[in-house]
Amino acid sequence: MPGRLLRLLSLLQGRREWSGAELAERLGVSTRTVRRDVDRLRALDYPVESAPGTAGGYRLVAGRDLPPLLLDDEEAVAVALGLVLAGGSGVAGLEETAVRALAKLERVLPARLRPRLAALGGSADAVPARGAPRVDPAVLAVLAACCRDTRTVAFDYRDRRGTGSARRVEPLRLVAFGGRWYLVAYDPAREDWRSFRVDRITGPRPSHDRFCPRPLPAPDAVAYLTRSFAAARYRHTARLEVALGADAVRSRLFAHVPGEIEPRGPRACAVRLSAESAELVAQYVAAIAVLDADVAVVDASEEVGTLLRGLGERLVR
Repeated sequence: MPGRLLRLLSLLQGRREWSGAELAERLGVSTRTVRRDVDRLRALDYPVESAPGTAGGYRLVAGRDLPPLLLDDEEAVAVALGLVLAGGSGVAGLEETAVRALAKLERVLPARLRPRLAALGGSADAVPARGAPRVDPAVLAVLAACCRDTRTVAFDYRDRRGTGSARRVEPLRLVAFGGRWYLVAYDPAREDWRSFRVDRITGPRPSHDRFCPRPLPAPDAVAYLTRSFAAARYRHTARLEVALGADAVRSRLFAHVPGEIEPRGPRACAVRLSAESAELVAQYVAAIAVLDADVAVVDASEEVGTLLRGLGERLVR
């Protein structure tokens, strides 16, 4: 394939749409030459669409087969890293597929990148979060495409109580958090932002409707998700008074607490823990209790209190 065709293909793969004039300027040729080169790509089974008129443009769309992709050095190494880590992603059926794809990538990489890939494959591992549910990669792919293309998506959803509902939302972002995948989206029917666990989503159906992304009430999707977890109320709770600053508690814990940490001065804070699992709440109480500071449990749900009293008795014995 001539070098100019390769550069044209790389441009089309790097952005959703280009005008003929933009491509001509980037390639240093006339718009007529761009049209001829696009026809050559089509003859090689690359599905390039074009729109007529002054506002028209070119874009690479989905076709029947997966055409060769052009990756620069950093992109190739990033893809390799993703394949190495895919085995621990929790996505059903991805481990064997990732190994096959990594083997193909290694065979075609330039010699200068092989040592980097060999070092990467030999020194990187991924461990899935214990007990995290597996998700359907097809569901992830549909949701990711809807986020990218700003298209509304409908799906069936089951909440933590097992209650099912039909949803139609404006998807913003997919976030991997605590071993699980979440979709952050605006729900027009409820006139508010929501987060959805992807393993509880079934039958996602993209619509033809486009939307203009609304401002998220947080700096980004990760911050929104963290705040929503902190404010959530679940069946089992515990409230603690800790003789340690809020920032010190956050920095010394192994993970985000399922609840809120409220500052009460430079050397004091209040912690509210809440989860569907009493055992999880008790585990976080124990984690905070070993931070070398006075801790008082001022309130707890009955099952959490029973677990904590049993823990104290066993430790004393």
